[in-house]
Amino acid sequence: MAMLVRNVRLPDGRQGQDLLVQNGRIAAIGPALAAPEDCVTLDGGDWLLSPPFVDAHFHLDATLSHGLPRVNESGTLLEGIQLWGELKPQLTQEAVVERALRYCDWAVGRGLLAIRSHVDVCDDRLLAVEALLQVREQVRPYLDLQLVAFPQDGLLRSPGALENLKRALDRGVDVVGGIPHHERTMAQGAESVRLLCELAAERGLRVDMHCDESDDPLSRHVESLAFETQRLGLQGRVTGSHLTSMHSMDNYYASKLIALMAESELSAVANPLINITLQGRHDSYPKRRGMTRVPELTAAGIKVAFGHDCVLDPWYSLGSADMLEVAAMGLHVAQMTSREAMRLCFDAVTVNAARILGLEGYGLEPGCQADFVLLQARSPEEAIRLRAARLLVVRRGQVLSRMSCSEARLSLPGRPERVDWSFGAPN
Repeated sequence: MAMLVRNVRLPDGRQGQDLLVQNGRIAAIGPALAAPEDCVTLDGGDWLLSPPFVDAHFHLDATLSHGLPRVNESGTLLEGIQLWGELKPQLTQEAVVERALRYCDWAVGRGLLAIRSHVDVCDDRLLAVEALLQVREQVRPYLDLQLVAFPQDGLLRSPGALENLKRALDRGVDVVGGIPHHERTMAQGAESVRLLCELAAERGLRVDMHCDESDDPLSRHVESLAFETQRLGLQGRVTGSHLTSMHSMDNYYASKLIALMAESELSAVANPLINITLQGRHDSYPKRRGMTRVPELTAAGIKVAFGHDCVLDPWYSLGSADMLEVAAMGLHVAQMTSREAMRLCFDAVTVNAARILGLEGYGLEPGCQADFVLLQARSPEEAIRLRAARLLVVRRGQVLSRMSCSEARLSLPGRPERVDWSFGAPN
């Protein structure tokens, strides 16, 4: 069925645009488009039409498990890892599937239609892997789920992790993951990077590695990741996630490192909500911010995306699948307050994240998949500021979710009743 969405704004600033959908793809964009016969016509209300949100870094196997078997009292990364280790023997495939599907429902309602999820392979049962492979097939009609084989307890530190990771890839997991800073020594961390990148090159897969997720300025595994990327010809297929040690590095070394990353065509994923929460826990005052150098990486031409990372799990007791919340935190922590910088934060949860995942047919151009979100905002900056309501969520031309406009009806003494429809700034 054809669909025509009239009178929308686009993230690049175009106004008064119509978008025509035919056969699940965008057929045309422009002002005053003619409606084909038997076409469903929707009024866009002069609101912002965006490509769907994309989460470039998440842990779907642990989501919604907060409080099981206990709560992370210290709020640290290491206690979260310990807690997950306590929970793993109690997991059932049915429970992991149920929680993951519930989160995917939340995601769709928020206009989040693509997620890259890391899945722990350090359990010989590969229970979480099997669960998320099942979820991936179940949500395929309405959400793109990309899975990363993640040796949570360390590739070399955890017995059998390398073989388990290979088994997970054999079963259809999409991406090679790692966590070199959690190995016993810096040398073993570098060795794990080498082994994992060679495995990815051998199998023709992408790499997405938890890298230097610490406050240690001497944790420099992303340097090894950049080197192995060049040595093995993996340029454009490798992502370093977190990279929080960069906020503690001296500026001279950071400038050298960023240039090396750009030369290797590495991508980077920051996780603002989690990085600002878990990092700096050993500081008194002043406390370090905990997030990698997003403006500097972007200025060097490196693709940077933001991830939600965790929702209601051993590491984070909040979250709601709202990528605009993630963008807002990234904006504040990185002090990206110019108009251009705020739009880069919007890109970090849309187009840049889609590029890192390698999503095909993503975007708002004729020929792209008809996947989009109508936001109750007039611009990307306003969408972030207001955590804009998702008025319409569409995938392949099919409406997945609708929401009424947020409104406030005010009755104030001495003033007539008025309706504030958008809570936005005057046009």
